[in-house]
Amino acid sequence: MKQRGYRVEKQVSVPLTYRGVRFEQGFRIDLYVARSVIVEIKSTDDLTDAHRKQLLTYLRLTDTRLGFLLNFGASTMRDGIVRMVNNLGD
Repeated sequence: MKQRGYRVEKQVSVPLTYRGVRFEQGFRIDLYVARSVIVEIKSTDDLTDAHRKQLLTYLRLTDTRLGFLLNFGASTMRDGIVRMVNNLGD
């Protein structure tokens, strides 16, 4: 992605505020591409609802519309790619 000119940030901290308490490093995004696409990387036999909810939480907290789960543990890479969209109330 960098070779194509996209800015790629690794392990980006996402602050979280809960009941008035701010946590500067509440979550960490694996890859944040051009501040418009979140990529979460996994290596497991099967993706769970928890993996999907994690990505959706990141999308919501950052007001980002598009995200991908990449599971390198799937039998084929094609089976290991999940695309998620945060509607952002459009």
